[in-house]
Amino acid sequence: MTFPERLGCSTISFQHLTLPDALHDVAALGFQEIDLGALPGVCDHVPFELDDRAIDAVAASIADAGIRVRSVNGDVGDLNVPAADPAVRRQHVERLLRLTAAIGAEALVLPCGALDHEPAATLDLDVSRVAHELAVAGTLAEQLGTQVWVESIHFLRLCWNAERAAMLHDRTPESVRAVLDVAHVVAAGDDMGAVVDAWGDRTAHVHLRDAVRGDFAKPIGGGDVDFEAAFAALAASGYEGGFTLELPARAYTDDATSTSTPEFRAERLVAIDAAARHVAPMLEAAGLAHRGVQTH
Repeated sequence: MTFPERLGCSTISFQHLTLPDALHDVAALGFQEIDLGALPGVCDHVPFELDDRAIDAVAASIADAGIRVRSVNGDVGDLNVPAADPAVRRQHVERLLRLTAAIGAEALVLPCGALDHEPAATLDLDVSRVAHELAVAGTLAEQLGTQVWVESIHFLRLCWNAERAAMLHDRTPESVRAVLDVAHVVAAGDDMGAVVDAWGDRTAHVHLRDAVRGDFAKPIGGGDVDFEAAFAALAASGYEGGFTLELPARAYTDDATSTSTPEFRAERLVAIDAAARHVAPMLEAAGLAHRGVQTH
């Protein structure tokens, strides 16, 4: 089955595989587009030591797969914590942006702070530090012909809810657009329609997974995310970006060793196919399945 062109799949959903194998399985399911995971220790599809040879190798794997890349989902450390060596962090950002440009992705996605709700200093200072790092990265991205986006609500991170996301947006240039993960909104207990309305044109991309309050790692259809209502709100807002299934493989097993088995790989294919089939008709009904289609 070929899924709607605006519906892609993150390689984080296949974090248990090498990049070539992950791309093979994404394409085999019928997706035309990916988000590329570059999260050290979580999804190692992009080497941490990202020299020119590594960039060329990743680009070659993607070219061989014949698949589009919407964004690179990266992590360059806790942006609300001053780096021990700012030059090293800046170099890491630059290399990820060079990769982003080389593979034709729209943007590098960076996180909204450390994996801790508590600020390292004060909330105001920490959010300002994140905003500053995003702004610097955004300027560099512009020079390289690409963009920086931020996952503005992440239930485990500094900006874990809509209130803190608003603080971050107030301090960040509008050119640094937002990635909306519907599961993180529900996990935080925020109102989806209100978040969509508040973010407006700032929303560049949407991640899809399911959640209940306090837990964002539910399989699609197994939580409280009202996808139809979320899609209706996005359509009403004039949203024209993409949607990506982001279903981390290791969230669906209690046994880390089982992720290396052929049986687990086959189970993941079935699960992600089911998730895509679940949301695809809703995207069609909302007028969000195809590029260039507007409902307002």
